Amino acid sequence: MGLLSKKDAALITDPFADNNPITIQVLGICSALAITAELKASIVMAISVLFVLGVGNVVISLMRNIIPSKIRIVVQLIVVATLVIIVDLVLKAFQYELSKTLGAFIGLIITNCIIMGRFEAFALANGPWRSFLDGIGNAVGYGVILILVGFFRELLGSGTLLGFKVLGDPIEKTGVYAFGYENNGFMLLAPMALIVVGIIIWIQRSRNEALIEEN
Repeated sequence: MGLLSKKDAALITDPFADNNPITIQVLGICSALAITAELKASIVMAISVLFVLGVGNVVISLMRNIIPSKIRIVVQLIVVATLVIIVDLVLKAFQYELSKTLGAFIGLIITNCIIMGRFEAFALANGPWRSFLDGIGNAVGYGVILILVGFFRELLGSGTLLGFKVLGDPIEKTGVYAFGYENNGFMLLAPMALIVVGIIIWIQRSRNEALIEEN
């Protein structure tokens, strides 16, 4: 990773696969099920969590020696709530329609167990730089899964990606629709999101087990 030591680089790379927040730790499942019917919403949620967790980890790390242990959870909630409000205001200013689509789910970033878990398990015990890397790594690991789920759900459920028709026109029967293909409306429902996430978890864990056996 260039300027990064192996330990620092691992903070970014491990959450991609070996210790992914969703597929390995099974955290943040709610948002993976709730907002991934559209790829755009998945990307925006991933970027929002990236900002909140990256900046939040640094803030908590800087304050770690002055936060009384009895109120550390309250302080963590205040920090994450402040960052989430910033995200919400930016979305309303520049992507108002999308902010309405995401609705309460942006606010629920406050209770995302990935964020609170990294504050508690890492930022309170490490310096700002390593905490920043840990936040970025876990947020990107979370975001990659979110985007993968959103990609397949929108593609197979609506025949679009980011709102653009990529499989053809279902009304004029062009593209794959000319061969009798029909959009799978079930992909837009929460149960199918759970199935897609489950398949990704199965693939990821099978890969990890295969690597362990090889070593």
